[in-house]
Amino acid sequence: MAITRADFPLPDVSDDLVAGYFFGAAAGEVRIPRCSACDRWCWYPEAACPGCGGELVWTATTGRATLFSWAVVWRAFLPAFADIVPFVTALVALEEEPSIRLVTMIIDVSSESLVADMPVEAVFRPLRFPTVPDREVIVPMFRPIEAVS
Repeated sequence: MAITRADFPLPDVSDDLVAGYFFGAAAGEVRIPRCSACDRWCWYPEAACPGCGGELVWTATTGRATLFSWAVVWRAFLPAFADIVPFVTALVALEEEPSIRLVTMIIDVSSESLVADMPVEAVFRPLRFPTVPDREVIVPMFRPIEAVS
């Protein structure tokens, strides 16, 4: 089934299951659903805790993670991406629960310097596309955490 939203490829921030993620990003936080009964983190969001059926509450995380996997995108797969190639798409494993891996972009670093398990932190940037003028969505992207000497 083709996606026919006028604002595609921007994420659908009105989807009830993921709206809390984007509300959190707009507030400068990486928020992930967590069960109020058993404390289990749940990603990808569901209507109820998959472990106990409890209520899931959008909970702020530290925004820190490790780089799990990545790929450099050299060719735009949609016209909307033509202006941003090359870019690094990645999976990052959250500090709070490493089995939760978020799909994101790695920014502010050359792709040649990326290594597995590199500590990264969330930064919140507007996601914009020329094919969707006058619209943007704030999303968490990740960058390496600078080593403190």
